[in-house]
Amino acid sequence: MYIVSGELHYCIGSQPFQLVGGSMLLIRKNDGHRLINPNGAPFERVTLLFQEEFLGGLLTEDSSFHPLSPFQAGSGSVRLKGQEQGYVEGIFAKMAAESANGFPESNFYLKILLSELLVFIHRILNSGRQYITVSTNQVHQRISHIAHFINHHYDQRLTLEELTSRFHVSPSHLSRTFKESTGFTLIEYVNNVRIKQACHLLKESNLQVSDIAESVGFENSTHFGRTFKSIIGLSPLKFRKNHQTNIRP
Repeated sequence: MYIVSGELHYCIGSQPFQLVGGSMLLIRKNDGHRLINPNGAPFERVTLLFQEEFLGGLLTEDSSFHPLSPFQAGSGSVRLKGQEQGYVEGIFAKMAAESANGFPESNFYLKILLSELLVFIHRILNSGRQYITVSTNQVHQRISHIAHFINHHYDQRLTLEELTSRFHVSPSHLSRTFKESTGFTLIEYVNNVRIKQACHLLKESNLQVSDIAESVGFENSTHFGRTFKSIIGLSPLKFRKNHQTNIRP
């Protein structure tokens, strides 16, 4: 399961996971799971279900790599960075288009796309990226509240000092526990939420880049442009040119 945007909680067995935009949740076969969304917060997700048999001979062709190796550590979640999110979302878009087309060769191509996704996840986990399999405790619940606030107030000024004052925690404690719980530093998380919304506005509106920057919480366009490119890999204008369709003025 991949979370495109928003936030939700998901329970696997007795283990709850806090998921936000850019989270990938791996659920191993036969692990009971259910959605928990106590705040009723909006979210967009992609769920991919497949059986081992679909991969066919790929499971035995190369003994040095098993396509299902990402699941060997058990069910859990990992956070993807900006360009990684775009890469994964591109694979899912191709899968959706291919499933809709229904060409004779579609199953073959879907198998290739699934293999590409599994190799990508395998490499992410092997790179040392934090793979969260622990139960949510009181600290994680507090971080969940802070993440919820950021997701709904990204257009406001969100500094470490202001958030620690609002949620009555020390700066050092918040910095450490936020990183442990989400895999992001606080500023990385804020920027990812803002840039995700900026991407939506660049694709779906004719607002000037400077207006979009201000509307998602950046104080100047230069900082917005640098941050956008560092996360997405493109400038805002290049991203708009590549993704915007016919939008009426």
